[in-house]
Amino acid sequence: MPKLNDAPFLDPSDPNFSTRSEAVRRARAESWFARTPYGLAVLRYEEMKEMIMHPMLRQGSYRWPEHNGTSGLWSQWWKRIMLNVEGDDHKRLRKLGAPAFAPKLVSSLIPDFRALCDELISEFAPKGRCEFMGDFAEPYAARVICSLVGVSGDQWRELTDHAVEMGYALGVNYARDEPRVDAATEWFFDFARQVVKERRAHPREDFIGALISANADKDSLGDQELLDMIVLSIFGGIDTTRNQLGLAMATFLEHPEQWDILGNNPDLARQAVEEVMRVRPTVTWVTREAREDFQYKGLEIPKGTTIHLFSEAAATDPEHFEAGFDITVKRKPHFGFGGGKHHCIGSPIARGDMTEALKMLSRRLRNPVPDGAAEWLPESGNTGPLSLPVRFDPEVCRDD
Repeated sequence: MPKLNDAPFLDPSDPNFSTRSEAVRRARAESWFARTPYGLAVLRYEEMKEMIMHPMLRQGSYRWPEHNGTSGLWSQWWKRIMLNVEGDDHKRLRKLGAPAFAPKLVSSLIPDFRALCDELISEFAPKGRCEFMGDFAEPYAARVICSLVGVSGDQWRELTDHAVEMGYALGVNYARDEPRVDAATEWFFDFARQVVKERRAHPREDFIGALISANADKDSLGDQELLDMIVLSIFGGIDTTRNQLGLAMATFLEHPEQWDILGNNPDLARQAVEEVMRVRPTVTWVTREAREDFQYKGLEIPKGTTIHLFSEAAATDPEHFEAGFDITVKRKPHFGFGGGKHHCIGSPIARGDMTEALKMLSRRLRNPVPDGAAEWLPESGNTGPLSLPVRFDPEVCRDD
């Protein structure tokens, strides 16, 4: 029977900690779990697959503010949103939000994704260089969300800047960054109120329109829940897609032969998204919490224990995955979008827009290489590049 104190110790609260570090690899080889300042960390694939769906566990990220000693505006919003509530409230909110992310809607948006990609790439392709985050990942992610919520694409810069600020809440320095996080959160709520006001004056049959209709019956969707869901849709869509696109480009810069394969085989773009999210997920861990005392594989887990499921460590577990990054190989499912009833509701949109982005980028940008040092968020919590300068051959662009 495993003993807690015999397990390796990892410290994700350290700003220099990386979920992809050699320390994590050593811990994974030694044990399926590690001790952390937050609770437990699950490191292997089979155990993560089981724990992410375990009936004795609930969504655990609602306690992130508590772990960081924060209680401001973002903390209050975080505890209320669909991601972190359970039972009937979660089912109700998920049902109301699901139509906005249905596969049918994604299919209808593909031409818009392609047109947006073409517009953005055309602005920097002749130059042979770009700052990938500012020139592509940020405007692309933000303008996709602008289209979804029915606001002008001209607002993308302001939305992105505030999403980046709000996103510091999901990093290990949240307590330090709480004032800037709460300022951005307040801005988003003001923005959501203005969206609701304008849409009530000029109704439309779209995502926001459906939420406003549901809000007419306060028992279906309360006033605060309406604003909470709009803020979640905008922030979540911008922050995670922006980061994941940056991580994709950074990964391909390390594997140029895979970029060439993708450029010559655009049908691999969807599989490329999955492979990137397997080895470089922006959501570095998924969190659960024990509902009651229970035992798992001989380990006693008390009620209230926080369990971080390390996405990349599990999805590169040598017991289930060959080493390396290869978009031509079909793998077991990764955990980049979470799992179970809390599986990311926006994953169809994210998969669709990232697929089209990688397809067109790889066809038009040949031989990309780093063009200077990148800036990074810490490699725990939610991670990604803050800046990513890239140089490539300007003369050659692949035709669509």
